[in-house]
Amino acid sequence: MNLNSIANEIYHHQKNAVEMDKITSRYTNITIEDAYKIQEMNMEKEIQNGVQFVGWKMGLTSFAKQQSVGVNQPIYGRLLKSMEISTEELSLDGLIHPRVEPEFAFIMNKKLQGNNVTEQDVWQATQCIMPAVEVIDSRYRDFSFNLIDVVADNASSAKFLILKQKYTPDQFQWENINVRMKLNGRVIQEGKGSAVMGHPVRSVVELVKMLNSSGLCIEPGMIVLTGGITEAIHVLTGDFIEVEFDQLATIDLTVR
Repeated sequence: MNLNSIANEIYHHQKNAVEMDKITSRYTNITIEDAYKIQEMNMEKEIQNGVQFVGWKMGLTSFAKQQSVGVNQPIYGRLLKSMEISTEELSLDGLIHPRVEPEFAFIMNKKLQGNNVTEQDVWQATQCIMPAVEVIDSRYRDFSFNLIDVVADNASSAKFLILKQKYTPDQFQWENINVRMKLNGRVIQEGKGSAVMGHPVRSVVELVKMLNSSGLCIEPGMIVLTGGITEAIHVLTGDFIEVEFDQLATIDLTVR
């Protein structure tokens, strides 16, 4: 089993928006550690091409979602500047199975590392929190994959949009913020901040610990997307998405 060859295959499908078969169906001995290595190798390709690495995303942060796929911890992926949407229009160019989910974006101003990080450490390192949406897109056929597959595919990360409104960490009880997603004027999904591991700050704590096991950390200036507050919804050309964060703001997203 050649990890470089597998990484190149996934990278090709990511860049060309072409479905592929699950890697676990062909490489039965592949491990979760291998999958994170593949993820890292493909992100290094982007960085070597001059694309800026800007932060981390967490996935499977809902306890219900973890149970549904038979795991007891979340996963993480990497965020690049090229993934950021600068307007409230979403182009489906380069996407295969686009889905949108609401998130909180933590903007960090201090380094976080180690296995003993606390929620208080995260709060002290958080510059601000901003409403966000992530666009996920699996490269696997029929959006079907297991934990190892999805980690190798950068945790299905594709694009993200962060509102410019900034809120201080102590401004709200983030676990109690209600979020509604409307698709073409109809409420499709509802949730609250507590869907993210009971409180979004715990997602950052868990990320730091997971990164530490690979000798990695959160650097100052980085973005952390803490995980979907609701289920992701599939979008098509012409759709209009409204993501209402109670007490905060609304993200409008037109799909082109």
